[in-house]
Amino acid sequence: GGAAKMYRSGPFHKGKPEQGYQLALTPCQFFQAGIAEANAWSHKTYGKEFDGLSQPDRVAALKAMEEGKAELATLGSRMFFNALLSITMEGFFSDPAYGGNRNYASWKMLGFPGLPATYADKFEEYRNKRYVAPPRSMADFS
Repeated sequence: GGAAKMYRSGPFHKGKPEQGYQLALTPCQFFQAGIAEANAWSHKTYGKEFDGLSQPDRVAALKAMEEGKAELATLGSRMFFNALLSITMEGFFSDPAYGGNRNYASWKMLGFPGLPATYADKFEEYRNKRYVAPPRSMADFS
C-alpha cells in the first residue's frame, strides 16, 4: 500500500475516468480516506456508518457509490467503489498464501484446483473434461 512502484511525482490534474487513478495518495492513504468518507456519507445519509447498516441499506449505499451518486468529501464515489471492488476481487480469487480466499472458498466455488504447474501432467488427459481435485496453494508445496 506504499506505492513503491507507482509514479508519484505529479502534476495531479483531474483526469478523465479512462485515465485511471490520478491522485497523489498512496493506495493505503486512498483506501483510508475512502473508508472515512464513505462512513461519513453513510452516517449523513442513513444515520449509521456503513458497517452498522442493514443488508438492504448496504446494497443501496454500494449502488449509490457504484453509480457515483454518493457524495464523498474529496474522492469520487465511483472511483472509490471501483478500486474497492477490484481489490476485493483480487483478494477473493488470489492464492490463499497472500491472505485472501480463506479456505480456498473461491477456488472451490469455481472448481479451480490451484497451482497449475502441479497438474501439468494431467492437461492432455483432461482436455475438455472436468478435472476434480481439492485446491492446493503454493504454500502447500513449501
